[in-house]
Formats: sequence, C-alpha cells, structure tokens
Amino acid sequence: MLKLGQKGKDKITGFKGILISRHQYITGCDQYSISPSGVNKDGELKKQYQFDEASIEITGPGINLEEVSNVKNSDRP
Repeated sequence: MLKLGQKGKDKITGFKGILISRHQYITGCDQYSISPSGVNKDGELKKQYQFDEASIEITGPGINLEEVSNVKNSDRP
C-alpha cells in the first residue's frame, strides 16, 4: 500500500503531486488522490485527480504527515 504524503506520479498521464487521500471501492479498485503543488495563474489551487493504485509510481518522500496533522502516524488506523 502507498503512504499518504508521498510524492507520486501517474505512470499513464505523467500527472505529479502529493498523495493526499485514499479511496477504497467495493469493486476492489483502490485509488489515490494526487494534488499538484502550487497555484494556477489566477492564484487558485490546482485541481487534484484520482488514479488507480497500480498506475502510481512513488517519486519521493513528499511531506511528513505530522507536519500537516495533529494526529500522529502511530495513532492512525
């Protein structure tokens, strides 16, 4: 299983960003939302997209979950 907070890239589209959420479907297909960094030319957040777990390649460590949450990794289910 991939870890939230890691940097990832969709192998098919090349879309890059941070894995910010995991989606588990009844059909057995697990997907992750990838959020790109930065804002668009209008200063708005860029859109995040969901990709199948199998098509995601981890490209770096990303961000430590404790930096963006008051829940420690050891407390997560």
